Order: sequence, then C-alpha cells, then structure tokens
Amino acid sequence: MVKRAIKIISITELLILASFFVSFSFYINLQIAFLSSFFIILGSMYAYMKMVDKQVQTQEYEEQRDLLDTIEDPHELYDDEPINNAPAEELDLKAIVKEEKKKIKIVNFKDMKKGSKAGFSLFRLIPYLFLVLGFIALKNNNLLEIAVYLPSLLVGIVIGSISGRELFQA
Repeated sequence: MVKRAIKIISITELLILASFFVSFSFYINLQIAFLSSFFIILGSMYAYMKMVDKQVQTQEYEEQRDLLDTIEDPHELYDDEPINNAPAEELDLKAIVKEEKKKIKIVNFKDMKKGSKAGFSLFRLIPYLFLVLGFIALKNNNLLEIAVYLPSLLVGIVIGSISGRELFQA
C-alpha cells in the first residue's frame, strides 16, 4: 500500500518537474499549488483518522443513524417508538413537552471542543499556512498565473485523496 502511494507521488512529482522546461513560472505555480492542496488533503485525512481512532478507543462515539435514514426521515417521523393512541383528554401534555425538550441537543463547549480537535490540528493548519504564504509569495514576485494555479490545486486534491486512501487504510 505504501509503495503504491509513493509510486503515485513520485510519478506526479516527475511530471511536475518536467513542466520546468515549459517555463519557470508555470513550474513554480504548479508545484506550490500541488503541494499545498496535497498536504491539506493528507493532513485532514490523518487528523480525522486520529480523532476517530481516539474516540473508538475511549468509546466516546455516539451511535448515529444511517445516512439514508437521515436523508429520508430528517425529523425522525417514522421512528420505531410506539405512538400513544390515547384520547387527547388523557394525554399529559406537560410530560410530552418535557420529553421532547430532553431530545433537543444543546451545543456546549465540550461538544465544540470534540469536533474542533481535527479542525485545529497542526496537520491541517500548517498546510493551509503554506497555501496562503505560497500564494502571497507568488503574487508579490509577479509569478502568479491563476490559469495554472487553480487547476494545479485540483491535481493536488486528486493525488492527495488517492495517496491518503493508500496510506491510511485501516
């Protein structure tokens, strides 16, 4: 798996290096955009993988509904819970309201902290910093060619996702 990922990355880098013969500006735009998006994708995959592994080990994860169920029934109208078919006079509306309020999830600091661990990981922040600084450096040195830079971001995303699957398979 790792050998295949290294082979893909090596071939891509050789093709990028061959673009040096077109022009230096073309090469540097391609290289900076590719590396930026490539490392952002790899860093994101690695950070989320570590976060999920940690939650599985500590058993802090919540049982979530199937994605298809969430799409088909976003408000859980067709749940398997029994429906109270009692007449309206016999229903305790206060108890029903209290029960429904318990189902509402309140966003608290602990939940925000849990979700932001992968978002603020150094494995993601450093590549974003490289993206911004690389863009600024190209712009300040009058080397930025948007027609080359933007498609090169796509190349980095594709190669990063393919390599990430190969490297981080469980």
